[in-house]
Amino acid sequence: MEPVARKIFKGVLLLEMAGVAGACFVFYRMDASQDDTDAFSYIFTVYYKSNEWAGVHGIREKDQLKWLSNKN
Repeated sequence: MEPVARKIFKGVLLLEMAGVAGACFVFYRMDASQDDTDAFSYIFTVYYKSNEWAGVHGIREKDQLKWLSNKN
């Protein structure tokens, strides 16, 4: 491979790895956090749907019960 192509490949690979690491960080942060979802309603919708597609059910209901008990 040419030196320029190698540098471009390394840069793209580094960006991909940073994107995956960022997505994992956000996923685990949202998985551990049960704060109010008003500010991040779209993100939580994607989070719940991705878990349901992966076969993990009941997280949305568990979080809703937790939020309702915190508000009362």
